[in-house]
Amino acid sequence: MSKSQPNHRIETQAVHLGNHVDPTTGAVVPPIVMSTTFERQPDNTIPSGYIYGRSQNPNRKALEETLAALEGGAVAYAFSSGQAATNAAYQMLKSGDHVIVPAESYFGTRGLMREFYEHFGLIASYVDMSNLAAVQAAFTPQTKLVWVETPSNPTMTITDIRAVAELAHAHGALLAVDNTFASPMMQRPLSLGADIVMHSTTKFISGHTDVTGGTLIFARIDDVSARAQVVQTLSGAVPSPFDCWLILRGIRTLAIRVRQQAANALALAQFLADHPAVETVYYPGLASHRGHSIAAAQMTGGFGAMLSVLVRGGAAEALTVLANVQLFTRATSLGGIESLIEHRFSIEGPTSTTPPNLLRISVGIEHVDDLIHDLRQALHMIGQ
Repeated sequence: MSKSQPNHRIETQAVHLGNHVDPTTGAVVPPIVMSTTFERQPDNTIPSGYIYGRSQNPNRKALEETLAALEGGAVAYAFSSGQAATNAAYQMLKSGDHVIVPAESYFGTRGLMREFYEHFGLIASYVDMSNLAAVQAAFTPQTKLVWVETPSNPTMTITDIRAVAELAHAHGALLAVDNTFASPMMQRPLSLGADIVMHSTTKFISGHTDVTGGTLIFARIDDVSARAQVVQTLSGAVPSPFDCWLILRGIRTLAIRVRQQAANALALAQFLADHPAVETVYYPGLASHRGHSIAAAQMTGGFGAMLSVLVRGGAAEALTVLANVQLFTRATSLGGIESLIEHRFSIEGPTSTTPPNLLRISVGIEHVDDLIHDLRQALHMIGQ
């Protein structure tokens, strides 16, 4: 049995939730249950509740219960990737439904809608979610879902979750928030009025760049969450038992990892904001960020570990910095213990709306002085 209780603080929950001592061996770390099927009793009853690996698994159940608790939700469903979780949210809708989507978000979120669901009859409006008047104007009688990503990818745009939730509910729509960049340690959208939270658990939640996963977490157990379970079971885009075990292992250190990463990110942002080779720093922890006051009101314990910079010049100057980092790893993804840097325009391709001089940085847990030194020397190489 888990030692954590609902009244325990999130740091304690992260360590103990889902961490049941094995009754057979006394193992402190739960075993990985790889079986794809489970025995029924002679009377054909299923006292364990487990039937088949696609519908449920002990490791997945432990992960889902932990994720729900960390976000203050009623129930969570785990998926094989963040994209699979987003896809499931769209699959809960039907042809003719209208969705309000952020104009700036992870390009895969927009890509799913444009490449698939608009062809299947969903109607999408792409809106600056930081502009409440624009959000209000986008609603139609068919609006069923508002999707928010805050901080957003890659310029860390901040959306007022509580205000958008009020707008969505006034129009009979649900609010879903991609909380990947903040993690439950920095932001809990359900407490601000959101109905659904999505995470790419690949990122900060697992934290070690060694497993892919996603989740949808629901504020209530109702017809909406029941529909998500149907989508999960029938589509089969579920994580393996080992994936669930790895993500749970990462959650154990979530609090200390994310807080150190956020502290490092703030120090890096302050250094970069004063550097003559940097045009703009996008980090909500800086008072100069246009969403700083809203972020300060709805984020707790820090402003996350993601930031982006516009290097003075164009793509050539940004790529020069990229080529000369020594400690940062040039790689896609984010949220791991190691610091990563990438040129988003190159990754997203010719349809990208990201500025060509932008570099996105995922800050790790290394000593911040070493990270600053590495960026200082790389920025010095511009024009050399």
